[in-house]
Amino acid sequence: MDRPDPQRARLIDVELDDTIGRSTPDVEHERAVAIFDLIEENSFRPVGDSGDGPYRLKLSLVEARLVFAISRENGETVVTHILSLTPFRRIVRDYYMICESYYQAIRNATPSQIEAIDMGRRGLHNEGSQTLKDRLAGKIEIDFDTARRLFTLVCVLHWRG
Repeated sequence: MDRPDPQRARLIDVELDDTIGRSTPDVEHERAVAIFDLIEENSFRPVGDSGDGPYRLKLSLVEARLVFAISRENGETVVTHILSLTPFRRIVRDYYMICESYYQAIRNATPSQIEAIDMGRRGLHNEGSQTLKDRLAGKIEIDFDTARRLFTLVCVLHWRG
């Protein structure tokens, strides 16, 4: 089977469920940056899709489940995948605790303290990103950088939900 064109196997739009509401300015900033970075550079393709991208993604929470609603550029539905949030709960909870420490530290801690907290934050983020990539295996092909940006959005949804 031919590999899809990398310029087509990508996201061109990401939407978060707005029914959850807004969060803190720090969390909203993380969301905006993650969406911008994700659209700028990503690798995303639903497994088994016989059509062609690029794709649109709507992320939402429904009854404590993470919903990936994927459509084509023209809005045609491709597939919807639903994941349990259970494997993410501990990681997201720990990630938010360390993020709160990080945001406090950047206001009044020494550079070495900030760096130590940031290393822990990045480690948890990587763990969550790998968990997401593993949970999407066989459903959606993504690279690790795309998984990192999507994990940030999962955290935003989870925190607000």
